[in-house]
Amino acid sequence: MVMAMTRNNRRPIYLLVALLAVICLSCVGSAEAAMKFAKKECSDCHKKFEDKYASVKYSHSMVKDKKCEDCHLRHGIVPQLILKKDGNALCTGCHAPDKIGLDKPKVHTPIKTGKCTTCHNPHGSDAKFFLKGAGNEACYQCHKKAAFEKKVVHKPLLEKGCRACHVAHSSVYANLLTSEEPALCLGCHDKGGGAFKKAHGNYTVEQKKCTMCHDPHSAEQPKLLKVSAHPPISGGGCDSCHSPASSPKPFEVTAKKVELCKQCHDMAALTGGGMVEHLPFKDGNCLMCHDPHAAQASKLLVQEGNKLCLTCHKQLSGPMTSKHAAVSQGKGCLSCHKAHASTKKKLLIAEGADLCYSCHAKVKDAMKSKEVHPPFAGGECVSCHDPHGSNFPGMMKDRMDNVCFGCHSDAEANFKKNYTHKPVLDATCGACHQAHGSENKKLLTAQGSKLCVKCHGELMKPVNPGTNHVPFTEGECLSCHDAHASNIRGMVTKNEAVLCATCHSDLNKNAKDAKSTHAPYADGDCTKCHSPHKAKLNKLLLAQSPDLCFNCHKTIKTKVNTEKPHSPAQKDCSTCHLPHLSKEKKLIVEPLQAMCAECHEPGKPGFIKAHLGIKASDMDCMTCHDPHASKDPKFFKNVVHPPFAGRTCDDCHIKQ
Repeated sequence: MVMAMTRNNRRPIYLLVALLAVICLSCVGSAEAAMKFAKKECSDCHKKFEDKYASVKYSHSMVKDKKCEDCHLRHGIVPQLILKKDGNALCTGCHAPDKIGLDKPKVHTPIKTGKCTTCHNPHGSDAKFFLKGAGNEACYQCHKKAAFEKKVVHKPLLEKGCRACHVAHSSVYANLLTSEEPALCLGCHDKGGGAFKKAHGNYTVEQKKCTMCHDPHSAEQPKLLKVSAHPPISGGGCDSCHSPASSPKPFEVTAKKVELCKQCHDMAALTGGGMVEHLPFKDGNCLMCHDPHAAQASKLLVQEGNKLCLTCHKQLSGPMTSKHAAVSQGKGCLSCHKAHASTKKKLLIAEGADLCYSCHAKVKDAMKSKEVHPPFAGGECVSCHDPHGSNFPGMMKDRMDNVCFGCHSDAEANFKKNYTHKPVLDATCGACHQAHGSENKKLLTAQGSKLCVKCHGELMKPVNPGTNHVPFTEGECLSCHDAHASNIRGMVTKNEAVLCATCHSDLNKNAKDAKSTHAPYADGDCTKCHSPHKAKLNKLLLAQSPDLCFNCHKTIKTKVNTEKPHSPAQKDCSTCHLPHLSKEKKLIVEPLQAMCAECHEPGKPGFIKAHLGIKASDMDCMTCHDPHASKDPKFFKNVVHPPFAGRTCDDCHIKQ
């Protein structure tokens, strides 16, 4: 009965648990429903873009239909343009090449280089075909507008724009023309008309290219004639050079090559008495430089300025980092050379340095200097400089050092050493030497230490208070250093031992009698202890003793710092040791017993007792004691014979 009642009491609990489970599951389901993400449109972020292209006259269908992902990949919160394909491949996915005229051999450069967007805005524009500019303005993004808006403008260009004669994408004809020249021109100009025939002297010019004489876009000359037109052309006198228009061969010239030109041009006037003639001029090949009809360059030149000269003299075309202003500006090549003939070599307008001085007048003042560079004195500017320009500073023919070595060949070998002065290493001889003239010997830019201070300014300042090396204070840098290079550290002229001894000869007086020599002194390494220029300490020392000594004697330093130090070792090594050489072992200042006796009184009872009555003169202190530091209060060495430590000497020794 009790068990039955218990089961009945549990039923409400089960029902409650089941009800709670149903409620929880319904909550989870509603939470999942709430977590679903709604798709975000591009325009939700790119609001400025949408505002801009919503108002344009012509909108790309992808933009209009909000199909951004036909061209772009989604980029999330990272602001990055990611296209589905590169270059034109993206455009030609919809615009078949043959349908937009890309199946011809002559292709517009922007398309050839994969840049449709040079001309077209891929989203939309107020101009047809999504062009970035209306009409000709789209073309003027690349083609300079001024060339198409001169005094006389071709009528089709004015009325119909560039597309009157050109196609936008590709063509079978050069320059993207709609048809071949002269057929294109004859589409407007009636070759049979009286005006046409009169203008061309009844010559059958319709068989020739119109652009031989005319600019197809605009010109400063009447009838669209090019910048410079041959007078017979502009005056309608073609028969001055050609056979009459009525002859079987109307375009045949009346004389060959230069003989034809001589009919009008005075050869003597063109040569100006010069015997050195330009090769094309000498050979009578006037047409190598001049157009016989009309040209866009002055004086009927086939190309303007230096471009003409560089068609033959390609080696001078550069690029050059150091350009000659006379070549790159103004008259260019004609600043220095005659066009046809000259009395000077290489068609120059003046001889040697006189030509250079016509521009570089101030440089000539260097001739008044006490010391003048021989090539400069001889007017041999081209010994060092390339007159056309170069890739080296100052228009040098080569690296400055290589130019200098051309004459100073001995220096090249002398400068190739272990330690080289930076200006020599950097090939900047001009850092110390004047190139043309100087008031100082060896063409130096300044005398003595004034030259060195330009680079070593901070080092050259004397220390005060302190000690300054006499050669250093007197500016005699070259008494110790080689100006260019050395095989010895510090670019010194000799081994330090020899170099320092030239002044400090007293240090070697006792060398023969020396029993010990300091290693840096013996090795000629004076600068291990002394500064060669200046120091705040006496004797130009780099540091005070014992710190100076501890730089090398690191074992002693450890002992002094970790054990009981001997007072002189802790305070000043020079109390016991000499710095360079000594008549005693280990560089001590005097015989050992005498030196120790200065502090330790061997006659006192305590000393006698401690040493078992043995005379100090019979002992070697260092046999038992460490002179620098010890763990023992009496400075005994770390390893001691047990009978000695126990003061039982008679265990081994016989008392007398």
